[in-house]
Amino acid sequence: MSQLLSLLMYLLYGLLILAAVPVTVLLLQALLAFARLKPAPAASGRRPRLAVLVPAHNESGGINATLDSLRPQLVAGDRILVVADNCSDDTAAVAARGGAEVRERFSDTERGKGYALDFGVRCLAEDPPEVVVIVDADCIVGPGALDRLARDALQHGVPMQALYLMRAPGASGLKKIAEFAWVVKNLVRPLGFARLGLPCQLMGTGMAFDWPTLSTAALANGHIVEDMKLGLDLARAGKAPRFCPAAEVYSTFPSNDAGTAAQRTRWEHGHLSMIVSAVPSMVLQGLFKGRPQLLALALDLSVPPLALLAMAVVALFGLGLVATVLSGAVLPLAWATLLGLAFGAAVLLAWWAHGRQVLAGRELLLALWYVVRKVPLYCRFVVQRQVEWVRSKRDSE
Repeated sequence: MSQLLSLLMYLLYGLLILAAVPVTVLLLQALLAFARLKPAPAASGRRPRLAVLVPAHNESGGINATLDSLRPQLVAGDRILVVADNCSDDTAAVAARGGAEVRERFSDTERGKGYALDFGVRCLAEDPPEVVVIVDADCIVGPGALDRLARDALQHGVPMQALYLMRAPGASGLKKIAEFAWVVKNLVRPLGFARLGLPCQLMGTGMAFDWPTLSTAALANGHIVEDMKLGLDLARAGKAPRFCPAAEVYSTFPSNDAGTAAQRTRWEHGHLSMIVSAVPSMVLQGLFKGRPQLLALALDLSVPPLALLAMAVVALFGLGLVATVLSGAVLPLAWATLLGLAFGAAVLLAWWAHGRQVLAGRELLLALWYVVRKVPLYCRFVVQRQVEWVRSKRDSE
């Protein structure tokens, strides 16, 4: 019995060490991001000729708003290319009436955003721009964002990622918790690392690339988080993305439950798959090949969705309590308690600095129910993992 208990104790210590990595990264990012964003200085460098690439699958109900946010930001020589990808509605006609250049693509086997982006880049190659900005067809691009992204991408020669937020206007309860979780993921965490000069993940929209970088990237795939994969591929090639919070892009959560559930499953299953498949090799490359940018990106990727990390911290506290009762050793419980305090401090720091305008303090208690409701999603990752790209249902459908 003592040998079995010793084995279980070693296993618990291993789990505590693993959990300490993402919790420490999250706390560091929250501390670094605590100072509020200040108005950014004007972008320097020459304004390049750019193309906005908009992949669109059955987006006729909302693409006009996206185009309306883009057109005022264009200058002579710029263009908007909409790829109407496997559409069964009139997305192409609506986009053309909205002033965009439109190309249609149809394929029964190659389905997913990655294939649409690859097709769009090949179309742009007929008259290559200097910079390409990728914007999803359900997003609004903030004023001045295109100019900022284009200048920075040309000047730095690496992908630039805008601040991409999801909003839930008029919502309450769990939708507001989801909005806050998005703020932590797409504002607090990349901002914290950016203040150390470290890279960020690509977020799928509001991404700017100089033409040589994007034209040689491997885009044609059906990966469910193609943006995350692209960012990691480029980082391995020495082109790690940078965060550009001065440029903002936003979208809204679907109000229908089906759309929200599909969106969340794709994002989170894809993220967890990337943690399993990419983080170990990236850590090794970063450590043994002297590539700190790659190591930083691996550590950032190792932070799972907030709800799952909260579950892990609570579970480890419970295991630590049991281990202390059975063995008399205080260390497991002390360590698990420290992890819980660090996680809680990170969330509270993020909320105080960047989340109070999204979520009232009393609504933070709803996070417990939010976490419980996501248990089935993570169980499905083990028994029925989503591996195919599925577009989220829009409110207009």
